[in-house]
Amino acid sequence: MEQIMEQMPIVIHSLNIGFIQTLKLFFVTLIGAFPLGLIMSLGSTSRFKPLSYVIKFLIWIVRGTPLMIQLLIIYYFPGLVLHKPIWGGGESGRFLAASVSFILNYSCYFSEIYRGGIQSIPVGQEEAGLVLGMTKRQIFFKVKLLQVIKHIVPPMSNEIITLVKDTSLARIIALQEIIWAGQAFMKGSQGISGAIWPLFFTAVYYLIFNGILTVLLGKLEKKLDYFR
Repeated sequence: MEQIMEQMPIVIHSLNIGFIQTLKLFFVTLIGAFPLGLIMSLGSTSRFKPLSYVIKFLIWIVRGTPLMIQLLIIYYFPGLVLHKPIWGGGESGRFLAASVSFILNYSCYFSEIYRGGIQSIPVGQEEAGLVLGMTKRQIFFKVKLLQVIKHIVPPMSNEIITLVKDTSLARIIALQEIIWAGQAFMKGSQGISGAIWPLFFTAVYYLIFNGILTVLLGKLEKKLDYFR
């Protein structure tokens, strides 16, 4: 116990650095996947069939394969197969590749949630808007969008919570997120070797962050109750 107390400041500092990387990947993914998912959902429901088929095929591929494999392909394929490394070196290159992988993956899941939310709105609302002289764009943004948000908040919340945990997969391409930082003390890091407790301690970070997100998303869902 005395040894653990001595190691605690070193471990906490390292885990904090790793958790910052986890947070960066989390927020970058959401910033990119929210709008891209909406664009993909509109494309998948487009009346222009070639566009619709291409996007549906992409969504099928991404949702049907593990995120870990997608990370490996996106990071290593350009350099090893095409001999054109595009991500650069070091931590920044790995973070960029991980961000692209996560944004692509989650935008496909978000697109299906958006699609379900949009299709849940009664057709009569669009017809009423057209009768009143509104354009389809005005109907979508002024009539449908807030109702869609109400319908998609619960499934989106589940995906967001899952994203927090999925960020740990980025270690497969050696991105130094929090799990990587905790695991490093088992192999030998900063004078500490063979210590497994830092890896278990990373669960506390995930629990606290997921707890905060659960409360915030719950409050958002309650604020949208007026659409019942």
